[in-house]
Amino acid sequence: MAQTTPQLVEWEGDFGREYTSRNSLTPDQVDALWLKNFGVSRTALNQEFLGDIPKDARILEVGCNLANQLTLLQRLGYQNLFGIEAQEYALEEARSRVYGLNLIRGTAFDIPYKDNYFDLVFTAGVLIHIAPDNLDQALSEIYRCTRRYIWGAEYFAPLTTEVKYHGHDALLWKADYANEYRSRFSDLELIREQKLPYLGNENVDSMFLLRKTR
Repeated sequence: MAQTTPQLVEWEGDFGREYTSRNSLTPDQVDALWLKNFGVSRTALNQEFLGDIPKDARILEVGCNLANQLTLLQRLGYQNLFGIEAQEYALEEARSRVYGLNLIRGTAFDIPYKDNYFDLVFTAGVLIHIAPDNLDQALSEIYRCTRRYIWGAEYFAPLTTEVKYHGHDALLWKADYANEYRSRFSDLELIREQKLPYLGNENVDSMFLLRKTR
């Protein structure tokens, strides 16, 4: 890996393996979890946000873990799906349970694809685990690799706020990630954003879709 951080060390070790095992879900179970948390399925949100994206668009997920999100897109008919993941255990598990996806090792700090290679690049609960000091490089890499769209689903807070995560410090930050992108790249316009309050607690997620205007 071109760069390591204390967070990557945790995700590539036993802590990350435990996360992967804990989140070993089928696509139907992922949708059921979103229904429980937000009152709407992930598939329904995917359809709302990506309805205008052609099914042959080239799409990359950064931090795909077990490829649960990519599998949901595959079920919607998307054909050119790619994922990068830092944790080798998660990649091995993903490859054993899904087919037709392009999954390789990589991180948000050094995406192993050329400029503008994808029509859309997205994260789902990944930016929240990148320390604020390292966020600029990750967002710049995502921006570099997309020709058109950036899509995200992340914990939301108006201001960057660290949250203890499974008893650990320096592993999770809530923030306004749509604004983090737009504050760095003047040609990004916000196409859509939906705040998703959790039904069982006071947390809020944000799903957002950004588009390059030039």
